Amino acid sequence: MTPGPARPLAAALAEGTLVLDGGLSNQLEAQGCDLSDALWSARLLADGPGQIEAAHTAYVRAGAQVLITAGYQASYEGFARRGIGRDEADGLFARSVELARRAAATVDRDVWVAASVGPYGAVTADGAEYRGRYGLTVGELERFHRPRIEALAAAGPDALALETVPDMDEARALLRVVGDYGLPVWLSYTVAGDRTRAGQPLDEAFALARGHDEVIAVGVNCCDPADAEAAARTAVRATGKPAVVYPNSGEHWDAAAGAWTGGATFDPGQVEAWQRAGARLVGGCCRVGPAEIGEIAAARCDAAGETARGSRPG
Repeated sequence: MTPGPARPLAAALAEGTLVLDGGLSNQLEAQGCDLSDALWSARLLADGPGQIEAAHTAYVRAGAQVLITAGYQASYEGFARRGIGRDEADGLFARSVELARRAAATVDRDVWVAASVGPYGAVTADGAEYRGRYGLTVGELERFHRPRIEALAAAGPDALALETVPDMDEARALLRVVGDYGLPVWLSYTVAGDRTRAGQPLDEAFALARGHDEVIAVGVNCCDPADAEAAARTAVRATGKPAVVYPNSGEHWDAAAGAWTGGATFDPGQVEAWQRAGARLVGGCCRVGPAEIGEIAAARCDAAGETARGSRPG
């Protein structure tokens, strides 16, 4: 297995802001990949791993310091529908981490790998992650997430990204599971204004992370950029932890049409405001590409006054 950074992610985070990558799916599409399958980008773990590694590499070369793996829509249930058995699925979860590690190794600086743990709604492939309230109990959600988290933890990522969480029930389930695996995690909701997508107040949703020492950051992703700054302030106030912020481009996903609508409003210049609000992990989600991540990286300076783009490519 390709080795990871010498420093833990939490230690690096304590020293200053780290730059996340952008949307994996849009970069894969830019590379010519067809993501119309229900497994979305996770299909390429089996059918086109080189494309995933190339997408990660594009973000590393742009200046990303933390890569999020291609496991967002991966599940044993989804793989089984494609005829992929349990053992092979275990290998695909592990491959998602290794592909990011290999991309990270193309530069001569620390790059951390966060294994994506997408919500239950991502696996249904019908936009349910933007609604939440699946009709499942916390216990049922816990039983769904535990096997995939166990497989990802076994692959040795630097952290788990509990991302695009639409409601508090799913957050409770995820937090019940992750404490058993000894990895740092961040918890990131998808939101609309000052509420989760399921309509719960954000201060209550973020507060669930209090008392969980494994949670190193709390915040938002896959949301409108206009909602990010206020959400970051709320997250820090509710938890005392750093915020994580990586919104979409500002376009909106129409699940029925299977298309993005509206115009892009993501502005790398907003990152300074996110940092003032307490964000220490910053980047982009859907439709935010290497160019925007490069702008964020170029503007961010570490404690030594050097740009986050860091050393020369290896």
